[in-house]
Amino acid sequence: MVVDLNIVDVKMLQGGLLVEGGISIDDGRIVKVGKEVNLPASSERIDGEGLVALPGMIDAHVHLRDLRLSYKEDFLTGTSAAACGGFTTVLDMPNSDPKTDSLKHLEMRRRAARGRVLVNVGFYACFPEEQEETERLAESPIVGFKINLSDPWSRLNFDDDDVLSSALRLAATHDRLIAVHAEDHLALMERERELRAEGADRPEDFLRLHPPEVEVSAVHRVLRIAEGSRPRLHFCHVSTAEAVRAIAEAKRRGLRVTCEVTPHHLFLTEEAVSRLGGIAIMSPPLRSPKIAGDLWKMVKGGLIDIIADDHAPHALEEKEAESLWDVRPGIPGLETTLPLLLDRVNRGELSLWDLTRLLSSRPAELFHLRGKGSLGEGFDGDVVLVDLRERWVIDSSKFKSKAKYSPFDGTEVVGRPVKTFVAGALVMERGEIVAEPGCGRLLS
Repeated sequence: MVVDLNIVDVKMLQGGLLVEGGISIDDGRIVKVGKEVNLPASSERIDGEGLVALPGMIDAHVHLRDLRLSYKEDFLTGTSAAACGGFTTVLDMPNSDPKTDSLKHLEMRRRAARGRVLVNVGFYACFPEEQEETERLAESPIVGFKINLSDPWSRLNFDDDDVLSSALRLAATHDRLIAVHAEDHLALMERERELRAEGADRPEDFLRLHPPEVEVSAVHRVLRIAEGSRPRLHFCHVSTAEAVRAIAEAKRRGLRVTCEVTPHHLFLTEEAVSRLGGIAIMSPPLRSPKIAGDLWKMVKGGLIDIIADDHAPHALEEKEAESLWDVRPGIPGLETTLPLLLDRVNRGELSLWDLTRLLSSRPAELFHLRGKGSLGEGFDGDVVLVDLRERWVIDSSKFKSKAKYSPFDGTEVVGRPVKTFVAGALVMERGEIVAEPGCGRLLS
């Protein structure tokens, strides 16, 4: 047997230890993992140069934009950023333009992405107004539905408990995951009225607009309503320890509920808003040093299921708008997430096994991504080789994303993704894209 590719001279995690070996990939799948002498012959051989091989990272929360928002990001630049960041699979949020709220718009996005993506891409959908269309979407190739309680993307009134309950029940019937941005919409509108009335217009006022209790109350509300139908529920970018504790308690009661946290809520605090202005504004916002510290402890304690970066690129002028009310919340994250976490591995604050669980194996499990999340035989040949020793400085001007800014600009880190393989094809090598668009596939 002659396979397509052997990746040799790499270190891999086995039983919590790094062992030397190689990986054989044929027809896009891993067929053998072991010592080089035990690998089959191959048409191509790539020397891993002693780097650490990890299963390709999975980002469950990205905004790839494109179509009418392609000035912010498009499928090629977004998946180039993913490959450079060590991500081989990304899940695209539905607040596109047009929104992914119908089979027609879903197919429009899939058509626009086909032949242009460098990594694997899955799509979320919004809940449409018509139940028949919701039923059709529930049977379509989506990874789940998304509800943004703070900024409704749907014409459905999710401030109404009955409407929200109906959506959760329908998703449960079809065993479709629902991802939730949990912030109390009515409370946010009231706070915005008050802040505008007093003339608030500083970046710091965004923190007053989105206090922790707005998130906590929304999480409790969704969990209460979910008790009736028990859908697969996933809370996005949780930013408060109290919300994580409520989710953990719901798990103990038997609810099928999970949550994610972002690197910016772990590594940054509210002082960055005073220092960087709009560049550090995201929703939910950065929190106090104590809350960030508590979230980090919860990551290490296993209370948080996955890390997702909420890659949300905007044009620079949208981040540097003169008025707070014109600033668009969100930052690019695909090219900084893995380096930031590798740096914590090097500091001894996170194990390599935990990093892999948070960014690969657990996301694959939660989102039912068959063939993903492991370097085991039979899994997809999605592999990232990382250099645990390289010391470098994050420079957003070199991002592949169109959003060439970051609150992490100038941060020195140790650890870097060096080579990214998608289904056995080398896509990124030392910060450069070396594959043609279209080597990624659309998840179904």
